Amino acid sequence: MKILLDFLPIVLFFATFKYAESHKDWAASFASDHLGFLVSGGKVGPEEAPVLLATLVVILATLAQVIFLKLRGRKVDLMLWVSLVLVVTMGGIPIWLNNATFIKWKPSVRYWIMGLVLFVSQTFMHKNLLRSMMGDQLTLPEAVWKRINLWWVLFFMGMGFLNLFVVYNFSTSTWASFKVFGTTGLILVFTLAQGLYLNPYLSGPSANPNDEAQP
Repeated sequence: MKILLDFLPIVLFFATFKYAESHKDWAASFASDHLGFLVSGGKVGPEEAPVLLATLVVILATLAQVIFLKLRGRKVDLMLWVSLVLVVTMGGIPIWLNNATFIKWKPSVRYWIMGLVLFVSQTFMHKNLLRSMMGDQLTLPEAVWKRINLWWVLFFMGMGFLNLFVVYNFSTSTWASFKVFGTTGLILVFTLAQGLYLNPYLSGPSANPNDEAQP
């Protein structure tokens, strides 16, 4: 269920964007007639309409995620709160400004913030957020927790720059496909690679937190 909830906004973004992109005139008319009050000037052009409509759908879907979890009495992960704040601010402002470029920056800003949060928490607060989130399921040496925390910091930073490379070198349609399939694939590959690295600690006696010295 959690995986479905995590991927729901991405799937809805892609589906809405692709439909609106193939019906640009309708999308522009619909956005102007029904959502014009959210846009500066009240008019949305056919080039901006697909990504603006898709972003609005993501805002609603992310908000629905938080409400759903709260109603069920479940904890809302820190990353979901970060995503909600970013999707509302980095999505809402561009909708008002009627500028799709700001929306394309949102994934980069989200990645950089998540990487910065992991780095600052570990370096200055001496708190490993990954261990806080997964410590109940994984027993790892302290050095390993620090190592994978650093890897995620570097990964998020790299993903932010990669997103901007796609934004400024490819079409909006290509960027939307990369946002859904490219980033998802890279995250899965990175996660699987970490799983292979952690396998000895999960299956062998070295899973004892005291078995590996600090780097």
